[in-house]
Amino acid sequence: MSCRGRWLVLALLSLAIAGSYYEYDAIAPIAGFLHAARGFTQAQIGMLNAVFSLPNIVLALLGGVLIDRYGPARIATWTAALCLAGAVLTAVGSPYAVMVTGRLIFGVAEEALFIAMLAGLAQWFSAGATALAMALFFSFARIGSYAADTSPGWAGALYAHGWQLPLWLAAAATAASFVAALVYRIVDARARASGRLPPAARAERITWSDLVRFDLSYWYILALNVLFAAVFFPFRSTFAIEYFQDAKGLTLQQAGLANSWVFFAAIFATPLFGFLADRLGRRSLMMMIATLLMPLVFLILGTTDWSLWISTALMGVSFSVVPAVIWPATAMLVEPRRLGTAFGLVNLLQNLFLAVSNLAAGWLADRAHAGRAHPAGYDSMLWYFGLVSLLAFVSVALLWRREAGPHGHGLERAAAGPSADLGKRMTQIDQPLPRA
Repeated sequence: MSCRGRWLVLALLSLAIAGSYYEYDAIAPIAGFLHAARGFTQAQIGMLNAVFSLPNIVLALLGGVLIDRYGPARIATWTAALCLAGAVLTAVGSPYAVMVTGRLIFGVAEEALFIAMLAGLAQWFSAGATALAMALFFSFARIGSYAADTSPGWAGALYAHGWQLPLWLAAAATAASFVAALVYRIVDARARASGRLPPAARAERITWSDLVRFDLSYWYILALNVLFAAVFFPFRSTFAIEYFQDAKGLTLQQAGLANSWVFFAAIFATPLFGFLADRLGRRSLMMMIATLLMPLVFLILGTTDWSLWISTALMGVSFSVVPAVIWPATAMLVEPRRLGTAFGLVNLLQNLFLAVSNLAAGWLADRAHAGRAHPAGYDSMLWYFGLVSLLAFVSVALLWRREAGPHGHGLERAAAGPSADLGKRMTQIDQPLPRA
């Protein structure tokens, strides 16, 4: 396949992920409008995001299986269209049931869209630069989230009219995502027709027993992916701002700024670490070092009065390294014909553990009466996140030990090694590749 063609695919998929992440994060900036103008309770506002995750505990694996059966390009187009339909219903937004239905449709489709795009990137970049491509892909996802968070500033004229116009702006971003997915399918189909990618194969039956035949290294990296997400996202997206205010004495603006810099830094740092992973290898070692920073973060937060920017910087480095390396490394551990299923299983367990972790951390904080009057009540929550972080470190240490030995899959080698291995597997494997 041509170098220009695969970078075009990266650009299209990056635009698609940025648009879908913008739509996902579009609720938080208008939460105040929904509460004041429409009388929504906090529970109703929370449901608009909760309904996104809950169905995917079951449906994420199904999406992966469909990708393996029908191909990432085809599934990306279908799910991007459903995302657009969900975004439009959310923007219509009245009555409340319509808005919830829109978020439900968007959430179910977006999860499958995300997995399809990862599988598509793994195919197009099988000959090299996989980590860099996925790192750039994730950077654009962060740009979508950052744009949504800052939209009350640069799109202030829309917010001046209330809650609905900002949601139509988010729907427009989702429409751009659909157009990008549609063009990606056209490019992918032409590449297969011309022989630059393996031709599309007839859809085949998925054997569910394949799930138990994944290599042991896959299960180690799955555990790391799930446990890392179960720490990072509940803390940063649910509890961090309130904790910074109550326990560290920051104002709301200061706490929000400290929290946002982790994501902002990842926009630029993630591609750098992806590039290093392609050039230097040592993927398991990089993830092990980055994961070790997480328990240190909670140790520093809970036992010292050090500047908050120290823990923010450590968490930022960790969050930049792990996503840059973990997804392309997963693609190296799984046969291409089962890659969608493998990604789907990861996302299924992520959604389950995200829900459990949010509930567990909140229960611990409530049980200890955490708050501004009793900041020490947050200690049990910090211990919980720290211990889960240590489990994540154990899983990646086991992965590093296995990959450094005779059963390795090339994770510790530079691009010339693993790229060639993956490319060879994609062209010589007995079973057909995912279809376009």
